[in-house]
Amino acid sequence: MPDSQPILLSEYEKITPLHYRILFMSWAGWVFDFYDLILFTFLLIPISAEYHFTNMQMSYVAGATLAATALGGVIFGILSDRFGRRPVLQWTIMTYSLGAFLSGIAGTFWLLMIFRVITGLGVGGEWGTGQTYIGETFPAKVRGRYCAMMQTGAPLGIALASIVGGLIMPLIGWRACFFISILPALLVLYIRKQLPESDLWLRKKVAEKSIQHKILQHGSESLRQFLRLFSKEHRKYFLLGLVLAIFDMSAYWLTYSWMPGYLHMERHFSLTKSALWILVTQTGGFLGYLVFGFLADRLGRRPAYSLYSVIMALGLVMVTVFWSHIAMYPPIILGFMFLVGFGTGMFGGFGALFSEIFPTSIRNTAMGSAFNLARGIQFLTPVIISVIAVQYGLGGGISLAAVFALLTGIWIWTFPETRGRKLYTEEGKVSVNDKHSKDIFP
Repeated sequence: MPDSQPILLSEYEKITPLHYRILFMSWAGWVFDFYDLILFTFLLIPISAEYHFTNMQMSYVAGATLAATALGGVIFGILSDRFGRRPVLQWTIMTYSLGAFLSGIAGTFWLLMIFRVITGLGVGGEWGTGQTYIGETFPAKVRGRYCAMMQTGAPLGIALASIVGGLIMPLIGWRACFFISILPALLVLYIRKQLPESDLWLRKKVAEKSIQHKILQHGSESLRQFLRLFSKEHRKYFLLGLVLAIFDMSAYWLTYSWMPGYLHMERHFSLTKSALWILVTQTGGFLGYLVFGFLADRLGRRPAYSLYSVIMALGLVMVTVFWSHIAMYPPIILGFMFLVGFGTGMFGGFGALFSEIFPTSIRNTAMGSAFNLARGIQFLTPVIISVIAVQYGLGGGISLAAVFALLTGIWIWTFPETRGRKLYTEEGKVSVNDKHSKDIFP
């Protein structure tokens, strides 16, 4: 790299306070992102009771929210590659905060549907933007663990949703639970003043101007940016990544879209007890994400994914298919609930993996599109479980998640091992000289 160019944040030998600020704000955005998404699964019972909505109607609302995350992931991913990581991170937080707040004033089924779709748009955009931000600014040797640390926001978001939706909601009502969801918008004020733009993205923009190559110069090129994912250079890994995300997302949402309802309606738990048991899974999830990052940096991305997929599948089978065999031993059931959460820690690998297989010019587009298109496909997940539940119960539907968890652990081996790889600034070129890096582009 020429001496005239300043050293990139991703090339620092040690983590600085600036790195930690980027990590913290991306993480905080993800905490409240997931909180707003999961809160609805706890509030669907009082909402449906007040308006006499059926389980199928509530499944459609939950499914529409997930479908909207797909659109949000694509839209905000393209915007982030055009306008930068920092401003788009702010836009996504404002969007999901507004959608959650408006959900509290919904008086009809269709208004609730619209406001949850708005929430989903913001939720879909935040993850990819935050993960790209971290992936581009943290050194390669520790990228896996810090991308996984951001992912710990998911179990904490679920834990917060469990507390608010399961413990506080009976005291303040479901509408107030949505109203207080506007508070994360305050993060935008901090991000605007305290965080820098990704220097790797800035360098890419300067390079584009120097060769008079401005991506997305016209609105019509937004589609061109998305279609680049299907070009000869990128379609193989984009499609592999999309399938990986679909398998993992299916495992996750088959587990959690009806888990509170499963515990409440089939295992006859009170809403409070259901919330407390969900907290056990999220304790496992928090620890699972932290450990995954270290394992992925030490052993590699592929072995870590496979190990976690087996752990998640084991926990799922035991708390659904074999529940009756261990029901008389609550500590054992809680142990397997913990394993379910711990196994979901494999989601901590997506940020690092996608950062390492796509260049800067389309990194956020690729990451946001694959991750959130996979989540959008989960539109059918709550509905599928409702249909299966007619004959096999909610536990029968949730148990399908074990199959998809195992498929995730198998599919990861279609990727090259990218542990420690330097980031690509453009097709076939890494940000610095790296004798260990290989050109992974066809």
